Amino acid sequence: MDFAYDARTEELRARLLAFLDEHVHPAEQVAHEQRARLASPWDTPQVVEDLKAEARRQGLWNLFLPDAEYGAGLTNLQYAPLAEITGRSPQLAPTATNCAAPDTGNMEVLAQFADEAQKKQWLQPLLAGEIRSAFAMTEPDVASSDATNITTHIERDGDEYVITGRKWYISGAMNPDCQIFIVMGKTDPDGADIRRQQSMVLVPRDTPGVTVDRAMQVFGYEDHYHGGHAEVTFDHARVPVSNLIGEEGGGFAIAQARLGPGRIHHCMRLIGMAERAIELMCRRAVSREAFGKALAQQGVVHNWIADARVTVEQLRLLVLKTAWLMDTVGNRGAHTEIQAIKIATPRAVVDIIDRAIQLHGAGGVSQDFPLAELYAGARTLMIADGPDEVHQRSLARREIKKYL
Repeated sequence: MDFAYDARTEELRARLLAFLDEHVHPAEQVAHEQRARLASPWDTPQVVEDLKAEARRQGLWNLFLPDAEYGAGLTNLQYAPLAEITGRSPQLAPTATNCAAPDTGNMEVLAQFADEAQKKQWLQPLLAGEIRSAFAMTEPDVASSDATNITTHIERDGDEYVITGRKWYISGAMNPDCQIFIVMGKTDPDGADIRRQQSMVLVPRDTPGVTVDRAMQVFGYEDHYHGGHAEVTFDHARVPVSNLIGEEGGGFAIAQARLGPGRIHHCMRLIGMAERAIELMCRRAVSREAFGKALAQQGVVHNWIADARVTVEQLRLLVLKTAWLMDTVGNRGAHTEIQAIKIATPRAVVDIIDRAIQLHGAGGVSQDFPLAELYAGARTLMIADGPDEVHQRSLARREIKKYL
């Protein structure tokens, strides 16, 4: 593995860093002010649309897709440092570059598994940033950490599927631009193979029987920039059989294919969040005094900053190794490393942000700094994409198996 970025990656890093410095960071406060004046908090502030147009003009668009037919054609290893940069402004930068979840995972699913008609109708407008999407798997009445538990029914009735169930924490669903749901449910609930019971279907938002019931909060935040996290009811919603993605019984496998890249993308952005926290920590330390000397002269602050730097460097190397393995031996070959970064990265970044909050005192938990929102996002990722404990269980089994 070469520890130097290639020429294309270095060039894109430089352009993306300049884009954040010149456009994204100055827009953060503007976006807050514009959102406060919108008729609905779920509408998109104009400055976000302006950022999207500028990113597209600069060629900083769809960087996450490795298939050059649809995206930038970058490898995971090339995209990793770019995703890290967008993590410095997680509310704006991923959306501005059309690299925001859940659209990224949904575009990957459509690019890999959808038929040509589905790609034309849904993938193309997603690639163009004209619409948003949501992925509906998690349910409130079962432990969705085990995807085989889902109870939503997808029953065939002639040339249609009838979808009945309740989902929640469906990211992006509150955004009025969210036009399509990828819904995971059971087409064969009594099938012998519990991993072949599930299928995925495309359900347009305006389908009769689809109701977005409410926005779910995350640590008190409604997460407007992400499009919210909704509870959604599917009450005998009907869609054509042609809306099936892939084949009946293929839903579990598609979900696993979607989650591999999703997990590494989250970890890449988390490192960027940690870098933002370290920067804020250092700026605060040199600008404030307590007990007769600058915070930067306090021994405990030295320890916090030093530990944070060591941790970030370790995490980055592990994430880059994982990206390299995904490129060279595939997601299955990198399974252990994907689980390792999913366990290690959110946990460590939460600790770094927590120290930064502590250093800022009351300001750290206020709306005047991004730290509280960064903390909420990082802490949530210890649950999202599979709870840490699920990954620990699987990783431990792989290690023990070597000695049996």
